[in-house]
Amino acid sequence: MDNALKTLPPPDRQLESGNSEKEQEAETAFFGYRKIPVREKAGYVLRHFNAIAGRYDFMNTVLSFGIHHAWKRLSVASMELKTGDRVIDVCGGTADLAILAAGVAGPGGHVVLYDINRTMIEQGIPKVRKASLDRSISYIQGDAECISFRQNSFDAAMIGFGIRNVTRMERGLAEMHRVLKPGGKLMCLEFSSPTSAWFRCLYDFYSFQLMPLAGRVLAGNPGAYQHLSESIRTFPSPDRFSDLLKEAGFSEVSYRRLTNGIAVIYRGLKL
Repeated sequence: MDNALKTLPPPDRQLESGNSEKEQEAETAFFGYRKIPVREKAGYVLRHFNAIAGRYDFMNTVLSFGIHHAWKRLSVASMELKTGDRVIDVCGGTADLAILAAGVAGPGGHVVLYDINRTMIEQGIPKVRKASLDRSISYIQGDAECISFRQNSFDAAMIGFGIRNVTRMERGLAEMHRVLKPGGKLMCLEFSSPTSAWFRCLYDFYSFQLMPLAGRVLAGNPGAYQHLSESIRTFPSPDRFSDLLKEAGFSEVSYRRLTNGIAVIYRGLKL
């Protein structure tokens, strides 16, 4: 498969929204704590990641004290991929999960890194080359709410720290379900709130005071890291998000909390 970065149109079909045009105009979505019109969120998210793409990997490592690498390794391991598997990495960003999955799927497998933000994808390409995985990973710029692949195309789908930025999460989940083959696995890694009350207080102080300060000093963008903290708080609880996965058609849904619940690995199966 040609691994050059491509921008593909969505498939020739319509997703049912169940809403009239007037109702869609009135729809709102969260961007951090702000409620904005649904039609504007994609633009906000694009500008947000364009602003931080160049420092994204560095800031992830600094702000998580490097533990995000362990979370990602555990997440990919939880999928139990097989040699030769075909995997889609939705909202794949700078390719951390794609690289891990490609290493498991081997030369006979393939990973499609799928993200709406071209700047983020371009930050990941040198990492893929350094890992000598150019032939195993391809890149497509596209919308997670309307994935440009036919149904039953992949053995596994994964999304890491990206589903909360999808304007209509339910559509994104339904699309991942659609492109999976029967028996295909979904893995979603996402932030959540700590389970311990004292740790939650410490985490809130760190999130709302120290992270924006680090964003100002190290990345010149405190607002981006204020938004990160807010977007975590508006994301559904693990139980509620598990319900959304079931509503999207996934079976055998489960989740595993990491680091006192700061991050959560969700898993589901398409029967």
